[in-house]
Amino acid sequence: MPFSPEDIGFMQRALALARRAAEAEEEVPVGAVLVAEAAVIGEGFNRTIGLSDPTAHAEILALRAAGARLGNYRLPGSTLYVTLEPCVMCAGAIVHARIARVVFAAFDPKTGAAGSRFDTLISPLHNHRVTVEGGLLAEEAGELLRAFFRARRGRRLEAEG
Repeated sequence: MPFSPEDIGFMQRALALARRAAEAEEEVPVGAVLVAEAAVIGEGFNRTIGLSDPTAHAEILALRAAGARLGNYRLPGSTLYVTLEPCVMCAGAIVHARIARVVFAAFDPKTGAAGSRFDTLISPLHNHRVTVEGGLLAEEAGELLRAFFRARRGRRLEAEG
């Protein structure tokens, strides 16, 4: 199924958040935008280092913001746009929040939980079904991640040298 112009716009917003993570926070550049009825209800970017919180992934922060805004931990009918395929932790939270749809950019062959490595997000064993679509602006998101890790390796080598 082709992505809509709205899908592209929300993913571009998620990519802007990912860049913010990498530039300002020196975090792995992942951004997430949660949308309901064509309006942003929550967003976030990776802040695990800045918050000293292993659960402060972009998706979790977007879910927390939306839950606080709406006064509910369940977010049915919403779509989560994220620049990297969610991990197992985030996939579990997405299922529990009853997110209707996840659109992600880059696939994560090491820890992706939407079919790349694990089937958490797409498992038929859950009592809630999430529609998952991957690959939207994948090249841009992938290049952002590759550039971040190249720079990090370069800084590490300089420090060791």
